[in-house]
Amino acid sequence: MKKLAGLVVSAGIIVGILVVLLCIYTVPETEQVILTQFGKPVGGAVTNAGLHFKLPFIQEVNRIEKRFLAWDGQPNEMPTKDKTYIVVDTFARWRISDPKQYFLRLRDERSALSRLDDILGSETRNAIARHELIEVIRSTKDREPALEEVLGDAPGNVGMLYPITKGRALVEEGIFGGAAPKLLGFGIELLDIRFKRINYNESVRQRIYERMISERQQIAERFRSEGAGEAAKITGRKEKDLLEIESEAYRKVQEVRGAADAEATRIYNEAYNATPEASAFYEFIKSMEMYQQILDKDTMLLLSTESDLFKFLKNSDGDRE
Repeated sequence: MKKLAGLVVSAGIIVGILVVLLCIYTVPETEQVILTQFGKPVGGAVTNAGLHFKLPFIQEVNRIEKRFLAWDGQPNEMPTKDKTYIVVDTFARWRISDPKQYFLRLRDERSALSRLDDILGSETRNAIARHELIEVIRSTKDREPALEEVLGDAPGNVGMLYPITKGRALVEEGIFGGAAPKLLGFGIELLDIRFKRINYNESVRQRIYERMISERQQIAERFRSEGAGEAAKITGRKEKDLLEIESEAYRKVQEVRGAADAEATRIYNEAYNATPEASAFYEFIKSMEMYQQILDKDTMLLLSTESDLFKFLKNSDGDRE
């Protein structure tokens, strides 16, 4: 009897321990719990970490993630406002803000990701369709374009950039503003959404590259033309300045030469009038210079004995006599 009583007591203790274990559960810092009774939520969400109690057997613990979660969308092809097809790859961050609503509407994370695919994908497609390509790929509207001129799509403005009114950051904010209220009804708080990658569709990429090359060639040709015009202006100014410098230099040369000739003439006159011997020597020197200028080895000269050129020769002969 004593053995039987001991077994009964032991069994009771074991059953009690099992009942206690079935009545308690723990909630870690990274999770929150919804208790369900016969499949229906009971009470509010348990968000405080620690040890908690529930009814055994009839209540079930449903654990829900409390941390920030990632959504990585699939790259999808979609058209922009200017009918350019691009492949857009997006990602987002979200968390479960209302566990009870989340549990009632979605139950698990797989259903939540599927709903995020639908809502975020739809809002992204709508936002891309409302904006030009330049609005989607440029980071902000305040970023200065590479070219000095920013023109619209007026005829003849090849290679110019479209005016930017929003930029990629505001396009992302538009997607966030459209999707966040829709997700609140599922107990989901959208924290952020961003473009991960934007690429051209393969079928139009080559055509886009060819157009870009053509536009850059036209821009380069325009710059070359402007450079040639500026070079012509510089060359014209250089020639004008050169003519002015040469004219001024020629004037100064003539002034110096005239002053030198006048000084030489004055010196010659003083030397000529100084004495009869000096006058005769001066006349002789000038005659010799004239002979040197008009005579060479092939010149035959016939002179009269009365010629001024023959005078010094004649005087030379008379001296010898």
